[in-house]
Amino acid sequence: MNWEVIYKYLPKLLDGAVLTLELVAIAVIAGLILAIPMGIARSSKYLAVRALPYSYIFFFRGTPLLVQLFLVYYGLSQFDAVKQSVLWPYLRDPYWCAVLTMTLHTAAYIAEILRGAIQAVPPGEIEAARALGMSRTQAMIFIILPRAARIGLPAYSNEVILMLKASALASTVTLLELTGMARTIIARTYLPVEIFFAAGMFYLVIAFILVRAFRLLERWLRVDACQGR
Repeated sequence: MNWEVIYKYLPKLLDGAVLTLELVAIAVIAGLILAIPMGIARSSKYLAVRALPYSYIFFFRGTPLLVQLFLVYYGLSQFDAVKQSVLWPYLRDPYWCAVLTMTLHTAAYIAEILRGAIQAVPPGEIEAARALGMSRTQAMIFIILPRAARIGLPAYSNEVILMLKASALASTVTLLELTGMARTIIARTYLPVEIFFAAGMFYLVIAFILVRAFRLLERWLRVDACQGR
């Protein structure tokens, strides 16, 4: 193991890790915002309300992220309407293509997590809210969604870790995130074992920190719920 090469290129790998974190953070936060109305719609008892989010979720869960990324990065440029739109300066940039694709992809999974969490809320709590005179909207905002957040947080944390690992696919559209930076360094040094080992350590450290952070958040939410009672 050539430790000198690893030490030499640690700053470059750190830059790649920062970009990886940036991509994942934007995707999972924007994906959560997009997933909330879809998750609520998916839990509706009306078929017409469930149909559109179901189609969206079925597509993004049923196709690989890599295919979706290629469709956005290479496919959208085939349409003149896209090239002439105000969004083209962003859609021709691999960074924004990766952010958009990752956001749309993870939103589908988060919406299903939220749907399951909403349906797992005890009916007694919903009935109690309605008995207190709350409307459906008030019950959703003040009772159902906060309860669903506690229920769905473990699954959401798993989705964040999965997106961390999936972010490596951004290197296929020339982004120098952690994996892309590692591949660039390997092209210069011809030392794949050392560089991929170092990159793997970065992924492990980031994943460990995220897991610990979510565990602390889960513990805080449990304590907060107990205090509320």
